[in-house]
Amino acid sequence: MVGPQASEIRRDKVGPTMTEGVEEVAAAPIAVADTLVRPVPWWAKVPWLPLILLSPMLVFGLFGQWLMPHDPTLIDFTNTQRPPAWLAGGSWSYPLGTDNFGRDLLSTLIDGAYVPLIVAIVGVFGAALIGITLGMVAGYFGGWVDALLMQLVDVKMSIPATLLIILIGSAIGAGLPTILSAIVFLFWASYARVVRGQVLSLRERGYIALARVANCSNFWILTRHILPNVLSTCIVLVTLQFGGAIMIEAGISFLGLGVQPPASTWGLMVSGGRTYLGTAWWMPVFPGIAITMTVMGANLFGDWLRDTLQAQSKA
Repeated sequence: MVGPQASEIRRDKVGPTMTEGVEEVAAAPIAVADTLVRPVPWWAKVPWLPLILLSPMLVFGLFGQWLMPHDPTLIDFTNTQRPPAWLAGGSWSYPLGTDNFGRDLLSTLIDGAYVPLIVAIVGVFGAALIGITLGMVAGYFGGWVDALLMQLVDVKMSIPATLLIILIGSAIGAGLPTILSAIVFLFWASYARVVRGQVLSLRERGYIALARVANCSNFWILTRHILPNVLSTCIVLVTLQFGGAIMIEAGISFLGLGVQPPASTWGLMVSGGRTYLGTAWWMPVFPGIAITMTVMGANLFGDWLRDTLQAQSKA
């Protein structure tokens, strides 16, 4: 059987023609591609977990004076070591209990968030400013300048952190200046070493040579061409060192070289409550939880920022 009737019979028995199959296959990737290009909602890009963990320090440090239910310095020996409200003998007037002086632990915890916030901002950014400047100078000029500055970095790295903190505390006394000075001295070398390594590579790029040919000053080259290229790495390092700064502040306060009573810090609360761990466990535990949450939130935020910048650079 030949002619149009035969072709119609074959089509009915075999199925769709080759052309129809190709059209169906070609249409399938288009439908998949349409589903892959949907924009990601803004709320899916926000690092919610790090922000939630950091929120107590941020909220209490900025607005704590309006949120404290009691005066954190008020001593009441009739309410000493009162347990949290959900335990037997507790009261919702003191949700987290009281310490050995009868002070409200929640109010003291809120009041103690101010110092870690100041330390994390001022100390880390001060160390970043010094370290980035010295690292760019060492990597750009090289020679004896690089050798001298890197020798300073090596000397700093060889001094134990605890010994350095004790030396600073002995020189200028206990208090907030000791904490800030210790953080600056401990952190600046990390920025200097990282930035110096990047600048050694950047200074050989073609646009740096063109800037020199154009008779641009060294200050112009450092601030306009080199600094923007190392800034993203430094921002990530800053966020990662927030947690370290808070831990150092807690350690200094624990050693008694930080802020002194009647001022409150979380490290000082842990130090003062450690002797009551068996009878009033809430005194060191709650400030310890606050320190852990803040450090973990800072580290997670630094990881998120690093991954975000890497994804943008690849795109």
